[in-house]
Amino acid sequence: MNVGQYSVLALASAVWFAERQAMTNKTERHIVSASALIPARRERLYSLIANYNDGHPRILPKQFSGLVVEEGGVGSGTIIRFQMSLLGRKQTFRAAITEPEPGRVLVETNLNTNGAVTTFKINPGGAPADSHVTISTELPVRAGFLGKIERRLVTLLLRPIYVKELENLARVATGPFGA
Repeated sequence: MNVGQYSVLALASAVWFAERQAMTNKTERHIVSASALIPARRERLYSLIANYNDGHPRILPKQFSGLVVEEGGVGSGTIIRFQMSLLGRKQTFRAAITEPEPGRVLVETNLNTNGAVTTFKINPGGAPADSHVTISTELPVRAGFLGKIERRLVTLLLRPIYVKELENLARVATGPFGA
């Protein structure tokens, strides 16, 4: 079995497990994250991430599609809807955007499924014009042995997507005219 087939199997399993979590109270929280040092100022990066009308759509990897702004559009108070394709299956999500620390921390809270929370954090990098960006998602997983499998599969599927999103963010933030 090659890596692509393994990823498809893993994602299908993760989706199956996630759908069944609503049926049980025995869940734990799991965090999947990726970070990158990006040669751009925090203000520039945050403005791209927080702007769901123009900036955020330009950094999304191919697994995301159909981003629609239902309310707001920039930062806190924004409500978005989008699709995510994994393992050949497209699922629609709806999220509310908050800014616990405007200019540094932005949070997307899933409104219609398992309560997953994705956080974007931007901290100073080593040089004045560098920033350390982390994308992390905290989501419920089963407890016990099945939870161990689920945590592994979800991490294998989501982390590469976040790495690509960080690469896209760096490309857009540092490209000519904010490409």
